[in-house]
Amino acid sequence: MSEPHPPRRPRRETVTYASAHGAGAVPGPARRPPAHAPARSEIDEQTTLGHTYVRSLMRSQLRAALTALGALALLVGSLPLLLALPAPEALVWAVLGAGVYPVVWGIAHWYVRRAERNERDFTGLVER
Repeated sequence: MSEPHPPRRPRRETVTYASAHGAGAVPGPARRPPAHAPARSEIDEQTTLGHTYVRSLMRSQLRAALTALGALALLVGSLPLLLALPAPEALVWAVLGAGVYPVVWGIAHWYVRRAERNERDFTGLVER
């Protein structure tokens, strides 16, 4: 008895502009497929390198967040020590109202700018 042969794979054929449109056809302007940056394709395909790119962004964002949190904790943690000093009540309210909130705003402003810069740098790396 003969064994059945495995099905044959179809023969590959290279199609060119001339073979598709006739031998005398003149090609139009060359169209290149949109080139994706290697970093973007690495991230899209979830390769180890893509994972490394994303982890670097996450680390830089975490570093900025922990820095802002540390500055805020230092500010809030030092308030009881500052307010324990003998001072008139008006000075205490001035420190709380005019001294703390601008510093908190400055920390928040720095954090937002830093996070945007991290994302912009990451996008620039990926889009190249």
